[in-house]
Amino acid sequence: MSSWTETVMWWHVYPLGFTGAPIRPTDEERDGGVVHRLPRIEGWLDHLVDLGLNGLLLGPVFASTTHGYDTTDHFRIDPRLGDDGDVDRLIAAARDRGIRILLDGVFNHVGREHPAFRALETHGPEADTADLFRVRWDGWSPGDRVDADVFEGHDALVALNHASPAVEDFVVDVMTHWLNRGIDGWRLDAAYAVPPQFWARVLPRVRSAHPDAWFVGEVIHGDAASIVRESTMDSLTQYELWQGIWHAISDGNLFELAHAIERNNELLAVYAPQTFVGNHDVTRIASAIGVDRVPHALAVLFTVAGVPSVYAGDEFGYEAVKEERLGGDDAVRPEFPDAPPSPEALSASAERILRTHQQLIALRRQHPWLHRAHTDAVHLENTSMVLRTATGTEAIITALNLGDGPVTVPVADARRVLAGTARLLSAEAEIPAGGFAVFSS
Repeated sequence: MSSWTETVMWWHVYPLGFTGAPIRPTDEERDGGVVHRLPRIEGWLDHLVDLGLNGLLLGPVFASTTHGYDTTDHFRIDPRLGDDGDVDRLIAAARDRGIRILLDGVFNHVGREHPAFRALETHGPEADTADLFRVRWDGWSPGDRVDADVFEGHDALVALNHASPAVEDFVVDVMTHWLNRGIDGWRLDAAYAVPPQFWARVLPRVRSAHPDAWFVGEVIHGDAASIVRESTMDSLTQYELWQGIWHAISDGNLFELAHAIERNNELLAVYAPQTFVGNHDVTRIASAIGVDRVPHALAVLFTVAGVPSVYAGDEFGYEAVKEERLGGDDAVRPEFPDAPPSPEALSASAERILRTHQQLIALRRQHPWLHRAHTDAVHLENTSMVLRTATGTEAIITALNLGDGPVTVPVADARRVLAGTARLLSAEAEIPAGGFAVFSS
């Protein structure tokens, strides 16, 4: 039996930025006040469907101190976004449109303001929650700062003790609570920092009540296939392919992309990676490779195996550069209007990128076997490439031309142009300067 995860494609939203929430909760919000910003996302659900997508991947929505990844209550919606009623309505509205929902779970660490950690500052090693954290108590006295492990040097992000059964029970409770409320799965933030054995204990317990739930880990480096086997996660973020796409296109070195695709192929015997060309942590693809080259990146994303996602705004060619400084993510996490722009309000380039997204997403929807199919480079030069993604009976051919002039490339059994621009010449095709094309066999 096929799973819904074989045909899902995500629209990725960072809710705090998208809704224009302030970087810190106001005193009123900290004291129980709520600002109902989450319904603004509901106003974009029809746009998600119009793109051809059927999944909503939400960044952090739980109570936190600042950016959402310093969680202070996993059972409460951030008061800057709304309350339980708001999230219930969003889930119901998504369900009415056939949209799946993935929540972002930060289970490697919590914010220093989390009540469980504050209890340690008050009661020391005698606190009921002391076992939840990795703390050095030598020399500690009441009133002293608690010396705890933190995430990647960020003092505000206190690492959980993943050897503790109490942490295991806590994560199971959080995941199950929101799955019971109607979500479909979890993105596991900073999963690479958590021992795989922890997930291997937690996820089967959650699946016992929700066997159809899907779990994708944020993993930036490491032996991906081994991590999936050991952790029992369903998928991992495919940063290697993302990097291969934008480096190869930006540098005019498609050999790098061919290598990244070969590596992606190797993972398919174990799992289908979560693929993307943009997310809330990286420079916008239009800024990384140039607006005119965005269609090339999309052609690869939607014709190579995986579970694709579109970062909100990329479909309009939004531009922004991530900077390595405090607040350096702000530009790639902007506020959105209450509703999508009308077609006549779009620039020519934004309209072209939007239409390319719709065309390629539709192509992917019509060929669901692409989810797990291998891709071979059948022609490869620095600035031109032909990819063939195929099963035993079907094939999609993708041709890229980064050059300043037209190129004629071999396209084997290509019979019809499905997207882009090309002139078929028997077993070859002419791709215009700076163009791309996708063919069916």
